[in-house]
Amino acid sequence: MKILHTADWHLGKNIEGHSRMDEQQCFLNDFVEIVEKENIDLIILAGDVYDSYNPPARAEQMFYETLKRLSKNGERMTVVIAGNHDNPQRLEAPGPLARDHGILMAGLPKTIIEKGAYGKHQVVDSGEGFVEIEINGEKAVILLLPYPSEKRLNEVLYDVASDDEENKKSYGDRIFSYFNQLQTHFRKDTINLVVSHIFAMNSVESGSERSIQLGGTYIVDGNCFPEKTHYIALGHIHKPQVVSGTGKRGYYAGSPLHFNRREIAYGKKCMVVELEVENEITIKNEIREIELKVYKPIEVWQCQNIEAAIKKCCENGERSCWVYLEIETDRYIREDEIKKMKEYKADILEVIPKLTTIFTEARLEKLTDQSFGDVFKEFYRRERGAEADEEVLDLVLSLFEEEENR
Repeated sequence: MKILHTADWHLGKNIEGHSRMDEQQCFLNDFVEIVEKENIDLIILAGDVYDSYNPPARAEQMFYETLKRLSKNGERMTVVIAGNHDNPQRLEAPGPLARDHGILMAGLPKTIIEKGAYGKHQVVDSGEGFVEIEINGEKAVILLLPYPSEKRLNEVLYDVASDDEENKKSYGDRIFSYFNQLQTHFRKDTINLVVSHIFAMNSVESGSERSIQLGGTYIVDGNCFPEKTHYIALGHIHKPQVVSGTGKRGYYAGSPLHFNRREIAYGKKCMVVELEVENEITIKNEIREIELKVYKPIEVWQCQNIEAAIKKCCENGERSCWVYLEIETDRYIREDEIKKMKEYKADILEVIPKLTTIFTEARLEKLTDQSFGDVFKEFYRRERGAEADEEVLDLVLSLFEEEENR
């Protein structure tokens, strides 16, 4: 069975108020091509399909159109779970229509996937937290854990009458209990998978993830996943990486786009997994990373002065990139200067002045010896490049005297 693992699409996400949906559409087009080229049997989307509970209509349209293209008229199966950004009920709502295209949607840990035909494939068994599928004669058991908040996790582990000792278990212990109960569905003749949207210990965050843990409460150890799992497909962390404690069986696929400036240091990827199991013997187990193209990179431009920044914006105005503009300066950057930069380069996200003026003790002592009028004239001369006229000086001094006399 050939599996493609992806996660954290965050369709509809903005950057500093600017839409990323054009870039996301480019990724989705590339993703469909990758799936076709690799001849994938099963696609796993491990949560955070959208960036919000109420995504824009265009984001939903992009998602559904992509699922239809991936399905290839039901020849390919897709499994989607909810992340902490997704509305579980809303994600599951198109389930009856999605079924015809071989698409399984799980919004909550308690979700039960109906048995029967899904496109040209089958769900042969299912229950809370697991599903057994058959694709082209190969069977796989998948343990499903959509984003498990404390409340959702307790709903599947305990009933109202549970004793206090059970409820006192840590979050990580309860996740272990959850998978320990479900791993009994794994068999010797099946490919055994885990799909979840969760924060595993020692994972490296990128800074653009919305926190799902409070003071370490929602962090789990990599050892909580069943030993008999052949592959663990996780979502939530935006940097692609191996999950510590899983014996290189667990991976975060990461997000397909750079969502902030801290993410630009590493590439974006999806994971292709080829598995073949026979009588509990793994005949084939290959994991490959596929690099994703960055259509509009986030860049940090460091300029030595305001004039150099304006020049750089002029010279690079047509380049497709988002820009954080860091400018060394000994004064505040004027509005007209910022306007000129943005006229040349429309995709500036932020102009960040790096003040270089250093007030030595001698300079500070000189300032304290000067009158307010002399300090203002020097300030005006430095900022405007001209002398302050008497009318302006008189107005500023009168305002200063009023403030002093209050």
